[in-house]
Amino acid sequence: MRLSIDVGGTFTDLVVDRLSGGAEVFKAPTTYPDPIDGILAAVALAADAQETTEAFLGGVEVLFHSTTRAINAVITGQAARTALLATEGHPDILLIREGGRTDPFNYRIGYPAPYIPRALTFEIPGRILADGGERRTLDEAAVLRVIERLKEEKVEAVAVSLLWSIVNPAHELQVGELLAEHLPGVPFTLAHQLNPTVREYRRTSSCAIDASLKPIMSAYLRALKQRLGAHGMTGQIFAVTSQGGLVDVEELAERPILALNSGPSMAPVAGRYFAALQGATTAIVTDAGGTTYDVSLVRDGALPRTRETWLGPIYQGHLTGFPSVDVKSVGAGGGSIASVEGGLLRVGPESARSDPGPVCYGRGGTQPTVTDAAVVLGYIDPDFFLGGRMGLAVAAARAAIERDVAIPLGLEVEEAALAIIDLATESMVHAIEDITVKQGVDPEDAVMIGGGGAAGINAVLIARRLGCRSILFPDVGAALSAAGAMMSELTSEFSQVVFMRTGAFDAAAANTIIAGLKERAEAFFASAGDRARERRVDLAIEGRYPSQVWEIDVPIDEAMLAADDAASRLVAAFHARHEELFGFRDDGDDVEIMGWRALARCRLADESAIRLPVGAGSAPTRSRTMTFRETGPIEAPAYRFEALDPAVTVQGPAVVESNFTTVVLAPGSEARKTAEGGLSVQPLVQSVARLREFAA
Repeated sequence: MRLSIDVGGTFTDLVVDRLSGGAEVFKAPTTYPDPIDGILAAVALAADAQETTEAFLGGVEVLFHSTTRAINAVITGQAARTALLATEGHPDILLIREGGRTDPFNYRIGYPAPYIPRALTFEIPGRILADGGERRTLDEAAVLRVIERLKEEKVEAVAVSLLWSIVNPAHELQVGELLAEHLPGVPFTLAHQLNPTVREYRRTSSCAIDASLKPIMSAYLRALKQRLGAHGMTGQIFAVTSQGGLVDVEELAERPILALNSGPSMAPVAGRYFAALQGATTAIVTDAGGTTYDVSLVRDGALPRTRETWLGPIYQGHLTGFPSVDVKSVGAGGGSIASVEGGLLRVGPESARSDPGPVCYGRGGTQPTVTDAAVVLGYIDPDFFLGGRMGLAVAAARAAIERDVAIPLGLEVEEAALAIIDLATESMVHAIEDITVKQGVDPEDAVMIGGGGAAGINAVLIARRLGCRSILFPDVGAALSAAGAMMSELTSEFSQVVFMRTGAFDAAAANTIIAGLKERAEAFFASAGDRARERRVDLAIEGRYPSQVWEIDVPIDEAMLAADDAASRLVAAFHARHEELFGFRDDGDDVEIMGWRALARCRLADESAIRLPVGAGSAPTRSRTMTFRETGPIEAPAYRFEALDPAVTVQGPAVVESNFTTVVLAPGSEARKTAEGGLSVQPLVQSVARLREFAA
């Protein structure tokens, strides 16, 4: 049996795969400040119907885990008290930063503070040059004096980022040895080991973030293993990473920066799989939770990747400088709070989360949310939320919307609720346009994958605005990220910075570099043991035109390097990739190779479809009053997702609901169950004018 747990801002999702063709999904509210309580609550739900928690966990072979613990610590300023050791004369790496301004003429925006304050930044005498030579030896006595200062400052972690350590790491390694000897028990990160990139700010920023997370994440992962073990868990635990893969939890403790945005990175993995089942290679993958709405674009079956991940607002937050799956998040989840400011409606980015939650939860929340609006409009059955385990307070939700939105705007309650849904929809549409239209991709050519418990509330409205012809809601879509972890691979990336011009290409040196990277990949496979299968090593270079500032990643293979015209082939591959990304190429120019990378990946189990049990019957469970902008209040049917017959076409207005999600079929849309168990929706197949006539 395999488990996948995704700890979100509002709910903790648990997917159980019993490896016999059947899967189950469970949800429990995420608990604060200790999310492990929520994990155990979800496990208890899974075990309740059949066995004790101890017996249930005793049968778990592998557990996949993603958490918001790391990113929450960074955003809330609760990361460890961390010091930065930098090369003498260069203490302002994190202060000078990299980037620009989103609004260049708005001088009221303050200059962002560095991730580690200058008061905890210390200069280390010694200097390595760009060619790897040593201009000045490391002053060990000065390092020891700095360590004494670190003790006085009660530092909890240390980041070490020295100039050109990616070419010659000798000085960083010496500092690491001194820290281990004279500052025992205080974790540290060496920049060249974590992120060997030529970009000084990115290397230092990632090093600082990683070091600051080590005490928190190490304690969390120890507690997770201990508490699951105390409840009978003996299987292996793997952690989901922001790079769209898996690592052993012990490795995550050593490189906790991998945990940032780890949950959202799994939605594209699952979305790619489900899109392929429909024959689609381009997919807009959405994951609508209680706190955020996450979107990503899968093109040609490839996961989107970026090195431009910011924690917080772009240019105002902190750049991770680390490669990750490219996911855009906006504060427009089910728990996004609606308010009126200056006579204008505002929805999000603030969220009610799970504690206290939306007003309809009855847990002390007082501010209306998107979920409250959906309840008032009749989209969510108050007696069937979480399969009936949690009743919803409709009257309280209605009163909150009336007080905070309807009366200030002079609207009826239903009109105010529709306005909340519409404004949330616009935020989601803009997020998708950023990754499609602004990158030259027509949404009409893509299938939209609806994931997350709140995905179905306004997916049809979003698709209509974008012109998408089809939406697919997988049967495990309510826990899309958790399901994606089960489809993912064990991965590790290895890289080396070696500058080389293709005009003076050294084939022997290139092959030596690749051989070294592959040797490290094979060692990684060996550490995975017999469980590793379908082993692959993907090679790439980081290259640029000589006049360019930024590099792009270009996939290569060993056959390309072994050819007599290896340089020409690399140049041709670079030109093609550059044209694909930016729409133009410079065929007459040379290419500068800045770095070499190898991504090692393997499966932990044979790939298998994760399917929920199929119910019986397809008749509507019952009808209830729902309100749509096209029709006003109308009696509309509600169908059970798992019991829907593939031969039946459901026409809107209607809803298709399961224990964990509700798909709202706005007037003019229709849906049909797919052979794989998902729900395929066509957003607009009927005349809205006819529906208005019908309603009248």
